Amino acid sequence: MRIVADQKLDCLGLFCPMPILKTRDAMKHMTVGQVLEMTSDDPASEADMISWAARTGHELLEIDRDGAVYRFLVRKTR
Repeated sequence: MRIVADQKLDCLGLFCPMPILKTRDAMKHMTVGQVLEMTSDDPASEADMISWAARTGHELLEIDRDGAVYRFLVRKTR
């Protein structure tokens, strides 16, 4: 089943730490259970998102990569 994001965040062209900071800010305005889709072409974003999700407790549902572009789905848990 394909997960449908409640909100999308485009971080293409931004580099660490901007994708994580923008993701954090977007999550603040979402309700628990909602899903954020963030796209980034920063090569460090995969490792950054994995550690950010582990640190914050939000659920990293999916990581897709298409060429240089990563797509992350994160569910707000708290």
